[in-house]
Amino acid sequence: MDLRRRLIGSVGLLLGCLLAVTAVIQLVSLRSDIDAEVGASAELVSVLLAAGNASAGMDELLARAKLRHLSIRTAAQPAPADAPHPLLARLGLGPAARPEQAIRIGGQVLYIAPNPHSEISERLQDTVRIWNTLLFFFGTTLLVTWWCADRALAPVRELEASLHRLARGEADPALPAFALREFGRVARAIEHLAGALAAARAAQHGLAQRLITVQEDERRSLARELHDDMGQSLAALNVTAAYLARNADRLPGTAVAECAADLRRDLRSCSEHLRAMLRTLRPHGLHASGLAQTLRELVQGWQGRHTEIAFHLDVPDALPDIDDATALAVYLVVQEAVTNVVRHSGARQCAIRLAAAGPGLLLEVADDGRGLPAGAGSHGDGGKHGGLLGMRERVAMVGGRLDAVPGPSGGLRLRAAFPLQAAAAAPVATAAGVHP
Repeated sequence: MDLRRRLIGSVGLLLGCLLAVTAVIQLVSLRSDIDAEVGASAELVSVLLAAGNASAGMDELLARAKLRHLSIRTAAQPAPADAPHPLLARLGLGPAARPEQAIRIGGQVLYIAPNPHSEISERLQDTVRIWNTLLFFFGTTLLVTWWCADRALAPVRELEASLHRLARGEADPALPAFALREFGRVARAIEHLAGALAAARAAQHGLAQRLITVQEDERRSLARELHDDMGQSLAALNVTAAYLARNADRLPGTAVAECAADLRRDLRSCSEHLRAMLRTLRPHGLHASGLAQTLRELVQGWQGRHTEIAFHLDVPDALPDIDDATALAVYLVVQEAVTNVVRHSGARQCAIRLAAAGPGLLLEVADDGRGLPAGAGSHGDGGKHGGLLGMRERVAMVGGRLDAVPGPSGGLRLRAAFPLQAAAAAPVATAAGVHP
């Protein structure tokens, strides 16, 4: 049963009961009116019979008689004051005055005149009775409607409590079974929302763990590079400098020149290692004028290391004016996408396209590889394709949106849209936790 049918049924039942009560009241009122009319007619017949028989005590009989709609008196009685009913007089609805008519019956002369006061009193009593019935009807309707609405909307409190449980981080909304169809649909929607929130929390937890793992991997990698490459170069510099310091007064010019050449070679090696590490952390030139060249250098680097994959880069030389956060997000998404293509896709072709699209940028990375595994969905499976979640979060940080769909001829196509207006207010993200 739905809410509308329940409310209509409850209110309809109420109205039916009230109509039945009204009918009973009217029947009781009709019975009393009939008894009064019959009694008044019997009294009138008794008065007329007494007048025809010239019975004594006529005045006393007329005083006791409860006549309706007529006023009867004898010549010995004074004429009644012809005053209209007070309420009708105020409303200007008093009936027109009618003169008395003298009627001789037997030895009596009776003066008969219409008496509207009894009818007016009856109408006023009926009006008061109807008003009381309507007031009862009105009050009962309000009370029953309030009760029906409170009972019908009681499940709302259960729904509200379930939403509060979800807001507190509980996984189960703990919803009961609802009899009404509308609340059942809302309950199913809340349960679906609970599932989506649980999936989002799990994805967020997985992403946080992955970021921690990636940060630790980066730190170990930097420590290894600093120790193995930079450390060796600095040790060689230290040995050469110490040799020069100890033997400066005895070395010939050729030996000093050789030591200087060794120092320059080691310094150049340190400089190259430093530039490589800086380029890994944050490439230079991430802005509107330098983004295209930075992307070309990134793709050329991968092409040089993996000649079995043909990379195609389509980037215009002139890009819209973008901020650092958007430029960094574009670069890191391309870096992550190309890394996944090289490591996981088994592709032979990879096309990267960046172009202005309306008020923003549109980035596409498409390959002809294996695509996402079955059941991974657009978020990836958190394992070897878990980088999709990181890219999605990266794009969302600058107000954009990333979609992963199958390519027209197989493989995977990533489409990322970057609205430049929304990206302008986004914070600049660091490079930590980007590389797979």
